[in-house]
Amino acid sequence: MEEVEEVEEVQEIAEIPDAELPGRLLAVERDALLPLLRSRDEADFALRTACPGWTVRDVLAHCGAALTRVVDGRLEKGAFTPEANAKDVAERADWPLERVLDEVERGMTDAGPVIAGAGGVLDGVALGEWVHGGDVREALGEPGAYGGAGLPYALLLLGRTARRKKHLALHADLDDQDEPLLLGTPSGDGPPARYLGAAATLVRLYAGRPLVGTRYELVGATEDELRIFG
Repeated sequence: MEEVEEVEEVQEIAEIPDAELPGRLLAVERDALLPLLRSRDEADFALRTACPGWTVRDVLAHCGAALTRVVDGRLEKGAFTPEANAKDVAERADWPLERVLDEVERGMTDAGPVIAGAGGVLDGVALGEWVHGGDVREALGEPGAYGGAGLPYALLLLGRTARRKKHLALHADLDDQDEPLLLGTPSGDGPPARYLGAAATLVRLYAGRPLVGTRYELVGATEDELRIFG
């Protein structure tokens, strides 16, 4: 009985509606990431990332393009396919680096209200851009990849996204967060899977990012079953 009540309490906290959450996540990421990027040598942007075939610059070009699509309302079918993403990156290959960074900054500033007005269907864009910020930090050797000031917002948004997709239910006891989190949708056929470990490692699991050097416990699910994008 205590476990059922605990899960219900966690789910109630995670389901508090907040249309402004994606925009806050993007704003926090903008304020942390852009000063870091503008302080780095241009050669650093040629470093490879966890995204196959993409450098730091490529990841940022993709982020800027995706956010610009949202702001401009260019969300036709196929707008975010791998082929469309590759085309967006190629179109920016000759841009000066400063222009690439400017587009990312504008997108992180202007996309929030558009995402808020979309009723949740674009929440994954904000979460994905934040994860890409982690990809960039990791490639640059910066601390706090898939963490930092935006992590609490990202966890709430991840929980909301996993429920919307009716993803596998998971009860996460996070080493570095005050509250546990229930992600996904309980099936009624049994208790949720359980995770014990760091919040940033949980993000890596859901995003399909490398897990080298991490430590966690996962019961009732496989790593592949948790992957929600990436």
